[in-house]
Amino acid sequence: AAHEQLQSAVRAVLSAVGEDPAREGLIDTPARVARMYEELLEGYRLTPADVVGEALFESPERDLVAVCSIPYASFCEHHMLPFTGLAHVAYLPNRKIVGLSKIPRLVDLFSKRLQVQERLTRQLADAMDELLNPLGVMVMIEGEHSCARLRGVKKEGVNMVTRATRGVFVEDYERQRAFMEMVQLSR
Repeated sequence: AAHEQLQSAVRAVLSAVGEDPAREGLIDTPARVARMYEELLEGYRLTPADVVGEALFESPERDLVAVCSIPYASFCEHHMLPFTGLAHVAYLPNRKIVGLSKIPRLVDLFSKRLQVQERLTRQLADAMDELLNPLGVMVMIEGEHSCARLRGVKKEGVNMVTRATRGVFVEDYERQRAFMEMVQLSR
């Protein structure tokens, strides 16, 4: 049902801009665009707990864990244009660690929704905080937004950087600096 709704909406957009959805080059476009949206916005189908599953492990570790330079692609909720970039996630364990692959999967979960970068950053930090109950979490996201490049200010290469801190990271500038150094080393 959702697939058919998406196809109908794409046909309506094609007609509204003056195209003929029945012409040869556009006949399959509604189905292709519907599949694209289903894939690129699949983040609504799961929760953070679904993504992490059983990959939480007891551990005595207390040192900073960082997963850096995680590529993502998302859609701006204001214009439904893509924004892309890198996510960097760090946490200080508190008796629990998470499987390495689960952090990029959490990035995918939240980025594959209609988003604003600020919320994406907050949602990642909150999910890590709730799932792991760590001593602290810090998330930094870099993003280049198509809406700034293609419309409005029409500026190429503008990079937005957002961050969120939880727990000990909120006021521990030494730990924040250590994370930033790890991000730089990952490049």
